[in-house]
Amino acid sequence: MCNPSRRTFFKSAAALGAALIPHSLQSAIDNTQPMKITQVDAVTFREGIHIGGGSGGSDGAEFCWVRLHTDRGLTGTGETYPFHQGEIGALRDYAPTLVGRDPRDIDGIWRAFYHRMAMRNAGGADMRILSAINMAQLDILGQASGLPLYRLLGGKTRPRLRVYNTTTDYWAINETTMGRDTMKIVQFLLDRGITAMKIYPFSAPDHYLSNAALENGMGWIREIRDKVGLKMDIAVDCWGRFDLPSAQRIAKALEPFHIMYLEDAMLMSNADSYARLAAETSVPICMSETLAGRYEYREFFERKACDVLMYDLTWCGGPSEAKKVSDMADTYFIPTSPHTCGGPLLYLCSIHVCTALSNFLIMETNYWKYTHQYPYFLNHVPVPLNGYLTASEAPGIGAEIKPELFRNGDAIVEAVARM
Repeated sequence: MCNPSRRTFFKSAAALGAALIPHSLQSAIDNTQPMKITQVDAVTFREGIHIGGGSGGSDGAEFCWVRLHTDRGLTGTGETYPFHQGEIGALRDYAPTLVGRDPRDIDGIWRAFYHRMAMRNAGGADMRILSAINMAQLDILGQASGLPLYRLLGGKTRPRLRVYNTTTDYWAINETTMGRDTMKIVQFLLDRGITAMKIYPFSAPDHYLSNAALENGMGWIREIRDKVGLKMDIAVDCWGRFDLPSAQRIAKALEPFHIMYLEDAMLMSNADSYARLAAETSVPICMSETLAGRYEYREFFERKACDVLMYDLTWCGGPSEAKKVSDMADTYFIPTSPHTCGGPLLYLCSIHVCTALSNFLIMETNYWKYTHQYPYFLNHVPVPLNGYLTASEAPGIGAEIKPELFRNGDAIVEAVARM
């Protein structure tokens, strides 16, 4: 028999689980008609698509799509990236279990899928394809209910979203290069009302940062601060390249410069190392988009190993899981800054999810992607206005996918399962 304290614990746990499901999502599920998934498609894109507007390495599509067809004539589309062979292989393994299921069973399908992968080492391509499936389910539910995705996730917490620009040479702004054209890039963004940017100033071939490499990277930071002061917020991304001593040196060097956050200073493989780094510096430490699902993020919250939450909707388990992770972070008063530099559906979904977050900080964007790449695949791609984005009121994700992609051979469709 359970004692009173155990009964109280289990009641509290059940209440927390229920609280993670927005009332608006449950209401949409309850007020739409039952339906069945009748076919699951994998959509990839031909190699050699030339988009232009940036460096040669920026062409093509690094993402793939999942389409769920239903017996009510509704089709939902989800997205993930960047390893198509593994992701589509995972979809072939799981798709037969989706056929005949009601796509409105958001948490039911997620739990069944997750349990199956977790018993065989959860993560990787399995989690990425689950993220795309979850996105497609929510797209269907939004269409069936006539509601935009942000309404399903709880509604607006703000009318618009502040954005930053991820600044790289391979997604260049008009062929500019950081270091050589730093202030030209900064002014280009400020002229458009974008007052925050992410940069990659530090590099090291062996995970150890030399004095020369540290000084070279700090030169970028000093130039921005010397020329425009605090008008431009700066996020520094290290892409998981460094060991703990190098991460500590970077954080210490950045402290006088009022950095927005330091992201991926190390691989996200050790919460204790991140907890040590966070405790030693005044620079906010941003956790990585490479973690997947609430179960992996929990440890970092509990160990005080981060100051800013980051995830990627197409890697972490999908939009519904992202909302749950953000709600967990909010109980620690940790803000959310999602990763969005993948495909166009990730971009649209991120706008919706951020609109519904109570602990939103700032959202990633990239000028080359929304100016050149995304419009190749979608009509009416949102563009930041004076440094802000606003969610669409169209049902579901609201993606206007260009039909010519399927007529001209750019999109390659494979039906991986059907009734």
